[in-house]
Amino acid sequence: MLSGIDIAILAGYVAAIIAVGLWHRRRSETASAHFLARESASWPRMGFALYASTLGATSLVGLTGTAYAHGIAVFAYEWMAALVLPVFCVFILPIYLSSRVFTVPEFLERRYGRFVRTYVSGLTVVLELFLEGAGGLFGGAILFQSLVPGWPLWAVCGLLAGLSGLFLLLGGLRGVILVESVQGVVVVTMCAALAWCVFAALGGPGEALARLEPERLKLIMGPDDATMPWIGLVTGIPLIGFYYWCANQSMVQRMLAAKSLDHGRWGSLMGGAMKLTTLFLVILPGAAAVLLFPDLDNPDQVFPKMVFGLLPQGLVGIVLAACLISILSSLASVYNATSTLLTMDFIRRLRPGLDDRSLIRIGRVMIVVVMAVTVAWAPQIGLFKDTLWQYLQAVMCYFVPPVAAVFLAGLFLRQANGGGARIGLVAGTVAGVCGFVGIEILDVVPLHFQVAALVVFGVALVGTIVGSRFFPPEDEARIRPLMYAPGLWQAETERLKSVKPWLNYRYLSLGLIGLTLALVFVFR
Repeated sequence: MLSGIDIAILAGYVAAIIAVGLWHRRRSETASAHFLARESASWPRMGFALYASTLGATSLVGLTGTAYAHGIAVFAYEWMAALVLPVFCVFILPIYLSSRVFTVPEFLERRYGRFVRTYVSGLTVVLELFLEGAGGLFGGAILFQSLVPGWPLWAVCGLLAGLSGLFLLLGGLRGVILVESVQGVVVVTMCAALAWCVFAALGGPGEALARLEPERLKLIMGPDDATMPWIGLVTGIPLIGFYYWCANQSMVQRMLAAKSLDHGRWGSLMGGAMKLTTLFLVILPGAAAVLLFPDLDNPDQVFPKMVFGLLPQGLVGIVLAACLISILSSLASVYNATSTLLTMDFIRRLRPGLDDRSLIRIGRVMIVVVMAVTVAWAPQIGLFKDTLWQYLQAVMCYFVPPVAAVFLAGLFLRQANGGGARIGLVAGTVAGVCGFVGIEILDVVPLHFQVAALVVFGVALVGTIVGSRFFPPEDEARIRPLMYAPGLWQAETERLKSVKPWLNYRYLSLGLIGLTLALVFVFR
């Protein structure tokens, strides 16, 4: 049970965040402000928001659980972000901001046509509901069920969903970004304190790591590893990393809120750099926790065990408060992204005459619908993979590669057209469904899901390229602003000659890549 001081800290923190939401309510008066918080985020706020949004309950429970069960190789999903985000800064963010779109599917419509927008928007809604939304609820419920052990999982999920929806309805995305930027600082501090407690209980980091099996401290695993084979580092992980950071509405909407292109780039790279700290703050403590709690039936229980078993009174309240707000802001972001897609990509198309006030009202109704679906699905996640993180990554590997293939083709291949994109999406989705059934459900195809991701991507890309041959080419004048051209690089090279090196995103990108590769080399 929580002490009185823990309860007071938890209540005070939540009250303060609700006050933030109320304060920002008056500033979200247009659809652009409510759904995107357009041009409102500076680079530090954006960097902390990106980091905090990926270190909510889903990650804290999922990453520590997987590290507890299998070792630190799961860090591959984190350090890959530091390689993908520089690509995003160079090739994709400038196109996004110059096109001034609300959603990723809207961008794809401008490139390929309405069918692709509808298809991708529908797929994104499904993924947001059953992965990000339901996964966030499941991870949060695992943590907070310890406080209300008599409650069923679905009831805890319902409570968390209701609180997150309340915060979003009060403040819109602007409030979410502000909270997440603060949360970035709080979560880092919280994880550092928890890591210190874990290693202190084991006699220090050196003693703890010396007692672990060497295989549990390797980032590069053998080809037959069931959880993280090395081939996954060049197949599934880069693909889902590209989708997550470059074509996933929940993350991209944060980049679209940047004050300027420079702020967007600096904030993205800052978020990528902060992702590297996850190894020391979350994953290594999770791996070491097997020495403290060796007999857990469910690996996803290790994070609650660490919090309630190692932290002193007062600090437990701070950790729970930070986790709760992290859960609420992450869920609020998912609900906002999904309601944005439903409102802007479906309802506005059916009723194009709606004004901003009507769109916001409908968006809020969609939030309630989305909340109900995620609450219903979240308890079912425990029936799938051995850890929450494995569930999330496996499903993404089968269903997001077609979007990545069509997106990349549209960005770099002028001959890619709407007809080819339709064929590529359908072919890739069929391949993904067949792979999911054959590998994960029937277990008749001996293929790791990370490798299957490359197969699905290849089917979708070939379908797009070959299918485009049978349809008329797109109007070049229309699609040129939506594609990356070598001339953009050359023009920017001239502009950057007058920019100080520490403000030049290219130098910053190279530094981030070098730091990442050095870290991987040390723990190889």
